[in-house]
Amino acid sequence: MSTVFNILALVVMFAVVVVLIRGLANMLRGGSGNTSNKLMQMRVLLQFIALVLILLGAYAAGRF
Repeated sequence: MSTVFNILALVVMFAVVVVLIRGLANMLRGGSGNTSNKLMQMRVLLQFIALVLILLGAYAAGRF
């Protein structure tokens, strides 16, 4: 079961990187501040989900 949490955590961490790069690209080209704000909110949400999945994976593995 912990393997499932680890794989999901990796997928979410990859999504965090994608959203971060999109936010940086938006900022560098002078994009909308509203878009930057939405991307930042999405990044924070994805980071929270990744953290929860990592903790659940550690709990399922008996390390917590």
